[in-house]
Amino acid sequence: MIIQFNLNISQSQRNAIDATLVRLNIPFYDVKTQLAHYLVCTPSSDFDIRRIGELEGILDVHRVNGTHKMVSSKWKVNKTIIDINGRIQIGGNQVAIMAGPCSIESEDQIIKTVEHLKKQGVKMMRGGVYKPRTSPYSFRGMGIEGLKLFYEVCQANDIGIITEVMEAGQIEQMMPYTDIFQVGARNSQNFNLLDALGEIDKPVLIKRGISGSIDELLYSAEYVFKAGNEKLILCERGIRTFEKAYRNTLDLNAVPILKEKSHLPVVVDPSHGIGLRQHVATMALASIAAGADGLLLEIHETPELAATDGQQTLDFSEFEKLIKKINELQQILN
Repeated sequence: MIIQFNLNISQSQRNAIDATLVRLNIPFYDVKTQLAHYLVCTPSSDFDIRRIGELEGILDVHRVNGTHKMVSSKWKVNKTIIDINGRIQIGGNQVAIMAGPCSIESEDQIIKTVEHLKKQGVKMMRGGVYKPRTSPYSFRGMGIEGLKLFYEVCQANDIGIITEVMEAGQIEQMMPYTDIFQVGARNSQNFNLLDALGEIDKPVLIKRGISGSIDELLYSAEYVFKAGNEKLILCERGIRTFEKAYRNTLDLNAVPILKEKSHLPVVVDPSHGIGLRQHVATMALASIAAGADGLLLEIHETPELAATDGQQTLDFSEFEKLIKKINELQQILN
């Protein structure tokens, strides 16, 4: 059960609600976000929720089964739409495109990528400045100085930024230069990081873990919501299976299932999902057909020279062709 308070609830009204829940032996947890104030309740048996709903100070009471309650579609009738500074909406009527290199490498690279994104009408650029790498000898990003350079160029061209945060200690210094914080697959169950991201007022995109279930992805989002941040985006990026013909198994089953279970927008990263450059565009289109609200794509002027993940990165020409196909597909689906 979720209780949503009136914004102007008085302390005496709140005390009366707490006292009623204690008397009914119903455990409850306080959740205060940027948008509203809730109580998440976990009654041990069914009861008439009208006994709660009739109390003063309550806007609404929602019966929600299951353990990931705040991200559940069972209480929120309208789907969540994330607005990124008026540039794009994620979860709206149009598929949101976020594209850029796996790693930020240089100012020249950023400028060329931004110029290409503008030509394609894309308003969000992805790019990693802190890179989690399997090998400790691989390129691990340019760090905060790279992010400042990234931000300077994008800001001058009205382009938003999505970039990965690796640990809670990085959030504060990244805040002025980031529009969406990305939680990567390796960090999807880093609960200290998720708690910390719940304390900020910026969107957070959470990728599914490398071997993570749908429930585990929803639990990760629940951590951030419970800590105070409603601006959440779920991302399917492929999971590890026994198949060796491609990098990961892109689980497009997850898209309609997540959209059924949750009110949060769902995007897909087909670059990591299949890991083969020649098939990324096909899986991107399949993701849209499956109902994805957005795409996270890796592009580079010369993928063969990319510092990271060149084998799954589209070149500018391939990306331009994909954008045309995406526009055509959206017209058909709409």
